[in-house]
Amino acid sequence: MSITMNSKKRITLEILERSTERIIEDEISGDDEALAAIEEIAFLYQDKLDLDDLTGTIDRVFGKLRGELGPITYLMKDAEISEIMINGRDRIYVEKRGDLYKINDSFDTVVELEQVIRRIAASVRREINEMNPILDARLKDGSRVNAILSNVALDGPSLTIRKFSRSRITIDEMVREGELTEETKEFFEKLVTAGYNIFVSGGTSSGKTTFLNALSDFIPLDERVITIEDSAELKMDNIPNLVRLECKNANVTGRGSVSMDMLIRASLRMRPDRIVVGEVRGREVADMLQALNTGHSGMSTGHGNSIRGMLRRLEAMYISGIEMPMDAIRSQVVEGIDIMVQLARLKNGERKVLEISEINGYDGKEYEINTLYSIDDNLRLRPTGNKLKNTMKLKLRGVSLD
Repeated sequence: MSITMNSKKRITLEILERSTERIIEDEISGDDEALAAIEEIAFLYQDKLDLDDLTGTIDRVFGKLRGELGPITYLMKDAEISEIMINGRDRIYVEKRGDLYKINDSFDTVVELEQVIRRIAASVRREINEMNPILDARLKDGSRVNAILSNVALDGPSLTIRKFSRSRITIDEMVREGELTEETKEFFEKLVTAGYNIFVSGGTSSGKTTFLNALSDFIPLDERVITIEDSAELKMDNIPNLVRLECKNANVTGRGSVSMDMLIRASLRMRPDRIVVGEVRGREVADMLQALNTGHSGMSTGHGNSIRGMLRRLEAMYISGIEMPMDAIRSQVVEGIDIMVQLARLKNGERKVLEISEINGYDGKEYEINTLYSIDDNLRLRPTGNKLKNTMKLKLRGVSLD
């Protein structure tokens, strides 16, 4: 069955209008009853739409009438979609199974899109307006939301939703997908068990949080673990003695803000064995490194294009919060981080571990980096032949690399 886009839009509008009238006339208040009414009306058009179009139309109409996210509600229900990106009312993109697609759909008006954004803000007890045009929030299901109104986004309101995945990728799945090798999996198991401090670096959507989640499988079950995040994404429910902390933005009066550095300092009074900081972006680096330098094991992530580049970024973030001599900052970095992992997202959407290195010291000019694994010309992770130099934590825990 072939139908033009204009015809499909006309039919969708007819179904929307008739469904609206039915819901008002019958005083329908429940979502299930509303969906049944929409389906009944939509199936009157089954000779004009094929099954996929009919199903999509029902989802769209239900979203506009009952869904918190309006016409994109159906995209949230698609388990294969990991990210939704809206650039103005008629440019909607999604990331699905690692690939980016433009959706042949749109909001009817800019006003409709802005209403959805304000509805999202209200659902998390936040306000977005021309005086405060940027929203960063987390939906009830854990999905992360960023919205920007049109007085700042010149081509129309922007809405980005990174969906919360209820399942997490295990370390064994990473091995099967070729992101890690069996050898590096066993290597990380020993490092995490022994309490090495691991920092994961990479670009946007390179899999940093996913990697931390996978490493958590190796955390000994008798440890008390504190996770600290800007927006909760880590899934470490396998750990019995777990405390999850999340930053909080100020309310409309400018009060009630709880920052990451505040949470890191508070965590030190909670008798942690291990502190996991979801991602560092600023001055909280100083508190994180000081925590790792006081006997606590830890893991964290950050945005960086290379291991050396990430180390320089850590310096810049540190000095943004505390004025200290650069040599002292670098000493804190060297003492606080044992292992660094560099991730990347390839053009085809595949995620790769590019490098695993040990941080051994600072010679007054450069960091002393001992590269243990790196990718070859075929993008395969290979051992470099270098051996781990700092083996004291392994010895203290009775763990052998052999």
